[in-house]
Amino acid sequence: MAVDTRARPRRQAAAEPPLRRLGFLLVRRRRLVLSLSLLGLIVAAVLAAGAVSGLSLARFEAPGSESDRAQAELVERFGTGSPDMIFLVTARNGTVDDPAVEAEGRQLTERVGRGEGVAEAASYWTRGKPATLRSQDGRHALIVVRIPGDADHVRAQILPTLVPEITKGSDLLQVRSGGGEEVFRETVPLARQDFVRAELVIFPLAFVLLWLYQRRVMAALVPILAGLFAMAIGLALLRGVLLFADISTFALNLTLAMGLGLGIDYCLFVIQRFREETRKGKDRASAVAGAVEHAGRTVLFSGLTVATSLAVLFALPFDFLRSFAYAGIAVVIGGLVAAVLVLPAVLATVGGSMLPRRVRPERDSGFWHGLAVRVMRRPLVFGGLATAVLLLLASPFLGLRFGAADDRILPPEASARQTQEIIRQSFPAEETDAIQVISAKATTGDVSSYATALSQLPGVAQVDSASGSFADGRRVGDGDQARFQAQGRGTWLSVVPSAEALSDDPVRLVESVRSVEPPFEVLVGGYPAELSDYRASVVDRLPLVLALMLGVSFAVLFLMTRSLIIPLKATLLNVLSLGVMFGAIVWIFQDGNLSGLLGFTPTGTLDPSIPILMLCIAYGLSMDYEVFLLSRIKEEYDRTGDTEEAVATGLQRGAPLITAAGGILALTFAAYASAQVAFVQMLGVGMAVAVLVDATVIRAVLVPSLMRLAGPLNWWPSGRATTAPR
Repeated sequence: MAVDTRARPRRQAAAEPPLRRLGFLLVRRRRLVLSLSLLGLIVAAVLAAGAVSGLSLARFEAPGSESDRAQAELVERFGTGSPDMIFLVTARNGTVDDPAVEAEGRQLTERVGRGEGVAEAASYWTRGKPATLRSQDGRHALIVVRIPGDADHVRAQILPTLVPEITKGSDLLQVRSGGGEEVFRETVPLARQDFVRAELVIFPLAFVLLWLYQRRVMAALVPILAGLFAMAIGLALLRGVLLFADISTFALNLTLAMGLGLGIDYCLFVIQRFREETRKGKDRASAVAGAVEHAGRTVLFSGLTVATSLAVLFALPFDFLRSFAYAGIAVVIGGLVAAVLVLPAVLATVGGSMLPRRVRPERDSGFWHGLAVRVMRRPLVFGGLATAVLLLLASPFLGLRFGAADDRILPPEASARQTQEIIRQSFPAEETDAIQVISAKATTGDVSSYATALSQLPGVAQVDSASGSFADGRRVGDGDQARFQAQGRGTWLSVVPSAEALSDDPVRLVESVRSVEPPFEVLVGGYPAELSDYRASVVDRLPLVLALMLGVSFAVLFLMTRSLIIPLKATLLNVLSLGVMFGAIVWIFQDGNLSGLLGFTPTGTLDPSIPILMLCIAYGLSMDYEVFLLSRIKEEYDRTGDTEEAVATGLQRGAPLITAAGGILALTFAAYASAQVAFVQMLGVGMAVAVLVDATVIRAVLVPSLMRLAGPLNWWPSGRATTAPR
């Protein structure tokens, strides 16, 4: 079918909606648009490569918190701080107290201390052989290391050289590396491998599924190319963001996952509408313009909804989470450019190869129409049953327990995890994760009484201070004034937790330490306190995040529908689908169900960062399908004024595409279930569940039942639209 590019009368063109005029413009300038798109893709690819290399590593920190101020005070006043990593030293024969092993252990500690970037190194042998740095069987001892600098400096510049050099070991000693920095240094490349491996499966799988749905090679290929285009544009935009903000390397993973999913979704919406317009007998130019006018409007509203859902992460003062807002918004922009600007030019050029080989008349009746009619005949029965099932699936969410991520996010064969497992099983306490209590001014007597009180807390193995070491309320060792006291500038105490307390609930232990009334003003810091403050900061801002997300998406849907009731119902339904998603991740990843099948180790808690990220992504994607279905229903209502018929016809025309797009997107996320890093698995499984529930039960049952119950109130306060049918 030839493309008719003849000019329309100026008066007719001026009276048309802006998006329709844009569609005709893209048809007329299709060669220019495609040339500029190709040039833009090349430039974006170059910028994207630079963006990838500019992404940074991040820590779970709460800027300005008590633990953050405590760490700064510890460095400034005492020239020390929390250990960044550890070396687990094992005697190949005998114990770590054998004279030859001790001599070599001291030499090894000195060698670590001379390493590039290392500020401090201490060990069992150099600290007077405390029991907290020696395993119960005497075979292992610890070297604790402090390396100043940000995560990029420590993990990318120092550890890659230091770790291989020290872990060579000797005839007497075997040396393993561990600690928080080493755990996350190993996590990043594994997560990257997980995403690359998943993408190698996803691309051919998505192509096959698209071909089965579209039955044309070009119609299956173009959405995937649009996804790649969205990824490239998204990463290129991040290159600009990097000029004024730090972006976590994990944002790359989000860009890959969302880029393909949104690229496919948005292109399917436009291609489907192009096919419908062609079926009505319109020439290709008019069909493209109609697709841009109707599907393009839906895509723009959808993109706005997804972007605003992710933008609420800017309300959180954490670079790690803000990174996902930058990445998500950037990839949405890429998807919108691909679907609304580039794809129409492609359709104008090769649109014939995307049409079905056999043209079938459009039917307003069929399976989905019949399902909607049956649901609306008995809305309370169907809607009530669906709601009960979804609430049951969401019920595990009531047992949600936030905790801290540790080495168990890694697979069992990861070296850092193996090191931590030995420490967890063999050492009575966690010296490397001690809670630090800092005071600018304190007397020796006050320190002794305070340390005695702290040592009596459940979960505290020992308290070390300038006045002595204390356990169970008794003095068990001499004080180390050189370590714990600055001349005329105050003192600090090291509260060493037991391994069991740190594994069970480090936040509760921090709260217990802070609840002891100190005889002088103190700051509580250390790794457990940092985790506690980070978790508290995230959880405290959850109501704000939810309020912003719900409010902004409500406003977007109101702009699209001019109704207050429909956005309210959409918000409630999306909250219900989010409940199912969180119920699934609590049941699986917190409680450990399916851990054997998926190959992860449950810890009994969930780190709050990933669920909050999933909340924003899932809510945005749920609104994606909501916007598409509501746009079809509203279009039919504007034409007929009959709510029930509009719902049934809108579902018949929209549900097949929503189901196909949702299925492809769910499979895209589900591919990450095979990941080695538990974070990545959680993101993949949770998002797949949310998309499937949303694209099936929510859209096919609850939307028709609620719209039937609301009746004319659906369109309040605008009432029936007066738009003339086209």
